[in-house]
Amino acid sequence: MIVVVPVDPPRDGLVLSALADQSPLTDSEATSLYEAAVADVCRAVASSGGDLLVNYRDAGTLPETHADGDLEAEVRALVVEDLGEDAAVRFERQVGSSRSARVGNTVTHLLEQEGAQSVGVLEPTAPLVNRTEIDGAAMSLRRDDVVLGPSTGGSVYFAGFSEPIDFTDAHTPPELSTLARRGADAGLGVGFAPMLPTIRTPAGLRETIAGLEARRAAGRPSAEATAALVGKLGLRVGEDGGLERA
Repeated sequence: MIVVVPVDPPRDGLVLSALADQSPLTDSEATSLYEAAVADVCRAVASSGGDLLVNYRDAGTLPETHADGDLEAEVRALVVEDLGEDAAVRFERQVGSSRSARVGNTVTHLLEQEGAQSVGVLEPTAPLVNRTEIDGAAMSLRRDDVVLGPSTGGSVYFAGFSEPIDFTDAHTPPELSTLARRGADAGLGVGFAPMLPTIRTPAGLRETIAGLEARRAAGRPSAEATAALVGKLGLRVGEDGGLERA
């Protein structure tokens, strides 16, 4: 399976902006958290049986305020810094006027033009993912044509395909049911991966922090970069379920 990780250039106000608006995090802290999550996600893919393809946004797909500079170099530096110069990772720019179009163009090209047996799109904001979920999804795509990984608020952290669907507005919320319907409408088998949170929203960040703490307590730590930054920032889930600093 080719595992596509769509990565934005790590810039304040562009990545995880909802966290800076709705949580104790500043813009720069949200950017650092994004960078840590990208590192953990790419590391998980690199350790799996999948082939890592980092799909970066270029100037034509970004707001004008963030369209300057060498965008590919920023994303390459972020990924290579963690995986190393010799890592087996492919970089390709995103093409399309919307998220649905960009994902659809990438998946359809890989399946139809490059002959990939299966393609999985993995969100860079799901640091709790590990090789087990990735390899399990690849196995599931041998049985089902579409495999979805549910996440917070009806979103998905993973969407895998062995056959293309109609991607027009396919990521309209709630993504999970929209993508499932598109697969069913195409007569394709739809399966599901285990649920995992993303850190795109305060609720997802709280679930991620709780997951990090639970895995550490069980002696099964994961998402090292994200866990280290959460500890450095003193983030925790309070007794009332809210996000707070220690």
